[in-house]
Amino acid sequence: MPTLFDTFNLKDVTLRNRIAVSPMCQYMATDGVANDWHSVHLATLARGGAGLVVVEATGVSPEGRISPGCLGLWNDEQAAALEPMVAAIAKAGAVPGIQIGHAGRKASANVPWEGDDHIPAGDPRSWETISPSAVAFGGGLPRVPREMTKVDIERVKADFVAAAVRARDAGFKWLMLHFAHGYLAQSFFSVHANQRSDEYGGGAENRGRFLLETLAAVRKVWPENLPLTARFGVIEFDGRDEETLAEAIGLVKRFKQEGLDFLDVSMGFSTPQAQIPWGPAMLAETARRVLQETGLPGASTWNIGPAEQADRLIRDGYIDLAMIGRPLLANPHWPYEAAKQLGVERPSWTLPAPYAHWLERYR
Repeated sequence: MPTLFDTFNLKDVTLRNRIAVSPMCQYMATDGVANDWHSVHLATLARGGAGLVVVEATGVSPEGRISPGCLGLWNDEQAAALEPMVAAIAKAGAVPGIQIGHAGRKASANVPWEGDDHIPAGDPRSWETISPSAVAFGGGLPRVPREMTKVDIERVKADFVAAAVRARDAGFKWLMLHFAHGYLAQSFFSVHANQRSDEYGGGAENRGRFLLETLAAVRKVWPENLPLTARFGVIEFDGRDEETLAEAIGLVKRFKQEGLDFLDVSMGFSTPQAQIPWGPAMLAETARRVLQETGLPGASTWNIGPAEQADRLIRDGYIDLAMIGRPLLANPHWPYEAAKQLGVERPSWTLPAPYAHWLERYR
């Protein structure tokens, strides 16, 4: 069985290990444009030894951002700002990836340290939110979104395609569609957000239509030799988990038919009433079931942190990659420390020579 420090091959991409940097919003962009913060953040994570670095959730349109500080990929200026960061990630030996998405009814929010709630209507920083139905998320996000028309649906699908083209041309080698966490695509799939009576609402097949059509449209422009992946919320912890899981697995099988190469298994976050059982590697069993039943390679995240835990999940066949978030923010050289803890002979790629010299000499 593979280990955390074995390579991972998918299409024409080879990761130097099974450690992937999970996309983590930084809320530091201006008008969707990446800056020095992102440059340092991303290059540091790549130099730390991860095999894959996935850039944070990046809006496919201005309305698709979670907050005014989120990255965007709806114009060429934004793409140009990301190009040197793509190059820096690759130069450090990691594969550059990006997650693109639309925040839907959770958009137009303050950054977390300023409330993480909807920006009041009338504030010049605010914008209209859209969703499959005019149903508010609730809690700190009480705004009722505008129900999307068929024209809106076609426009947003086209926005995903345009962002995928820009990501391709900027040099990204791994594309992740954000179909999770209560954002727009998840809202189409969720019974908590979707009350439509047309072909985009009702049963699971109709609720999955927007996701499937978006994936198929992106597949036409994303290179066949590069991984097309998605993060999808397959469970809500809302009391109907078995039904949701069965519906999600059925939809993922259709994703695979349309050309999905890899699945990052996550949660729905479609209702503030969810009773989430927070704990270590809390989605591991769910991920194993989904990946086994669909035949896709995949990953999971959420509270995977200790090196032994991440290694065991891969050795035991639960997941193919460990998506690591906060532990890598706390210590970008987590892969180096993980190798030491697991007794793995440190490969030459783990740290740039200056770092390796000082850490080896004075450890």
